[in-house]
Amino acid sequence: MRNDWRPAPSRSGRSRDTGNGAPARERGARPAAPAIDPDELATLLEPVVRAAGMDLESVRVGAAGRRRLLRLVVDSDSGVGLDEIADVSRDISARLDSSAVMGNAAYTLEVSSPGIDRPLTQPRHWRRARGRLVAVPLAGEHDTAASSGTTAAQPAHQVTGRVVTAGDSGVTLDVDGRYREFTYAQLGPGRVQVEFGKPGAAADGGEPHAAHQRPRDGGSADGH
Repeated sequence: MRNDWRPAPSRSGRSRDTGNGAPARERGARPAAPAIDPDELATLLEPVVRAAGMDLESVRVGAAGRRRLLRLVVDSDSGVGLDEIADVSRDISARLDSSAVMGNAAYTLEVSSPGIDRPLTQPRHWRRARGRLVAVPLAGEHDTAASSGTTAAQPAHQVTGRVVTAGDSGVTLDVDGRYREFTYAQLGPGRVQVEFGKPGAAADGGEPHAAHQRPRDGGSADGH
C-alpha cells in the first residue's frame, strides 16, 4: 500500500492579494526560478527523515503549474503509515522553510511511501520484501544452491522466488521449493510480484492510496 501526504503549497503567503485584483507574484514578468539540485535537497533532508526513524528513498523536483513540485519517498523496516508520513512531512516542511535551498519560489511538498513497483536495489529493500514473491534478473553467470552447497554455471536469466532471508551481502530465495542463495552483485533490480487470491492481495494489487493536503494560508484542506 502506498501512502501519500500532500501539504498545500508552501510559501503561499507570498502570493496574497495586494488589493488591486492582482496577486503580488502574478504581476509583471516572472523571473525564471533557479534550478534546484535534488542531491542538495537529499543532503539537507536526510537527517530529518532519519531522525523520524525512516530512510529517504528518493527526491524528485518537478513542476505543478507555476509552482515547484517536490516529491519525496520515505520508508522504514516497520512500514510507513499516514500518521508517520504526516509527522515527517511537517518536520521536512519546517526544515525547508528555515533554509534557503528552495529560494523564494513557491512549492508544493508531497511525501509518500514506496509503491509496489519500487525496484529492489538496496539490501534494505530486499529485507523489507521478506515473504514476498519477487522476479529478478541475474546479473552474473553463476548462482549458489543453498540446499546442496554447490555452485552451478547457468546462463543469465530471470529468477522468480519468494524472499526467505536478506542480509548485508545477499539474499536467499525459495525458487519452486528449493532455497537458492545469491549475492547482491549477482542480481539486477528485483520486482515484487502481485499475487492474487492470497491474503493481502488487494493491497499488493494497488489499493487506492490516501491523499491529504495541509493548508498554510487559512484555506480548507482541498485548497478552497
